[in-house]
Amino acid sequence: MRVDKFLANAGYGSRKEVKKILKDGLVQVNGVIVKDSKVHIDPTLVEVTVQGELVIYREFIYLMMNKPPGVISATEDIHDQTVIDLLESMDTVLEPFPVGRLDKDTEGLLLITNDGQLAHQLLSPKKHVPKTYFAVIEGEVTEEDKKAFKQGIILDDGYHTKPGDLVILKSGKRSDIELTITEGKFHQVKRMFEAVGKKVIYLKRIQMGQLHLDESLNLGEYRDLTEEEIKLLKTSS
Repeated sequence: MRVDKFLANAGYGSRKEVKKILKDGLVQVNGVIVKDSKVHIDPTLVEVTVQGELVIYREFIYLMMNKPPGVISATEDIHDQTVIDLLESMDTVLEPFPVGRLDKDTEGLLLITNDGQLAHQLLSPKKHVPKTYFAVIEGEVTEEDKKAFKQGIILDDGYHTKPGDLVILKSGKRSDIELTITEGKFHQVKRMFEAVGKKVIYLKRIQMGQLHLDESLNLGEYRDLTEEEIKLLKTSS
């Protein structure tokens, strides 16, 4: 890896800014000043310092966001604000992306990473990684609905979903539920309830695999995953 790319990935600025740091003689590799931005290094085998400060190599970034409504799950968009727009610049240098999608008006747990292999595993239909949602439903959710979800729901396009685990937290004119599904079809939770004559008026994802949403995160806030959470995610996939 080129030393300028390594420093840019570590958050020391743009390629242009990093080249100035190098030119000024502020960078050392194993104690030797390096000014040439084209020098190649193996970050796992050498020690790089900037003004005496050790640069920690990080290949992957793993972030948990409590996605707010009105923001889309994409890396860029010409019309709407994206979840990547909510990140600090130092967290964008490794070019992370959202794993899967939450609808624009849906809140909750969203994993953002640049680990393509993990993302693929978590989203693969063959893996059946469970995702749990909390929802407020307009209409009374019944035991009959619970049984229907357990058998899978036929959506408006004729697709028969895999079984869903529906838990009724509160039933009435407005019902509170939790639903765990192992698929990610377009608007799936909303369409499943529409198929039984009800409407989702609030939706929040609270779990993906074994990763739970950190409820201390306000809408739009995010944090790095802990090592334990990363292990749980990889176990889920």
